[in-house]
Amino acid sequence: MIPLIASAAEVRERYTPVDGPRILKLWHLASVDAPTVAVAWASALAWAAHVRPAPGMVVTLALAVWAIYVVDRLLDARTGLRSRELHPLRERHYFHWRHRRMLGGLALAAVAGAAWLVLPRLGASALRPDSAVAMATLIYFGGVHGGRGSARRVLRRVGAVISRECVVGIIFTAGCTLPALTAAVGVRDLMALAGPVCALAVLACLNVRAIACWEADEPRRKGMTRAALTVAGLALVGAAVLMRVEARAAGLLVMAAASAALLALLDRKRDRLEAVTLRAAADLVLLTPLVLLGWPGR
Repeated sequence: MIPLIASAAEVRERYTPVDGPRILKLWHLASVDAPTVAVAWASALAWAAHVRPAPGMVVTLALAVWAIYVVDRLLDARTGLRSRELHPLRERHYFHWRHRRMLGGLALAAVAGAAWLVLPRLGASALRPDSAVAMATLIYFGGVHGGRGSARRVLRRVGAVISRECVVGIIFTAGCTLPALTAAVGVRDLMALAGPVCALAVLACLNVRAIACWEADEPRRKGMTRAALTVAGLALVGAAVLMRVEARAAGLLVMAAASAALLALLDRKRDRLEAVTLRAAADLVLLTPLVLLGWPGR
């Protein structure tokens, strides 16, 4: 009979980790997971705000996010291969390094395609928020992968206030918000975005933090589960408040609550899942907003 309390090592000995479908693992290894989540949330945010993004904005977001993740993982792989102490390597890093020429070339093509789509079609008012997000991304890259430059000093100062996971989550959320933000035409559109955008920011930070804890094998399972369930509860409260005035925003908050609850479930079952499957599932559970697309709402 299995005792009620067992260590992670004992769980691994008793259970063979579940290995997910190859397509799910490839979805993560090829860095397609992040742009998929970005497109899902960008589309849902625009839906919640009753707006239609400019043509090509969502495609541009997908290309830009994919290129950023590919470059980030290639740089991490290069650093980790030089010194494992500087950056521990995971299967996604080895995958990117094995296919670095192909992925690097495709990332450059994605950046060129995104620039071709967005630059000629946006006015100066739309470029300002785009430029702010791009600058924040460059500062983050310079701080994480650069030397002793000003970007690293800026990131260290930010890190004294908020964690790296929060920085990643906030930048990701800002990128997802751009298509809806550039199409918003009134105060109502912006107010409809406020709640879901805050929920996405918290959810993105929670996602990155959970993955970091899992991969570092930190003994914080109860704390992470509690945090995810707290986020789910707060999102449901927000949905109840908004239901009568902004049904679409409320529905999106319900989907955010579902994602947070699924992250809590993954955290509790993390020892039962193979590492790459667990990492892919952490992004898969963020796709709950796809359920709402096409629903009329108010």
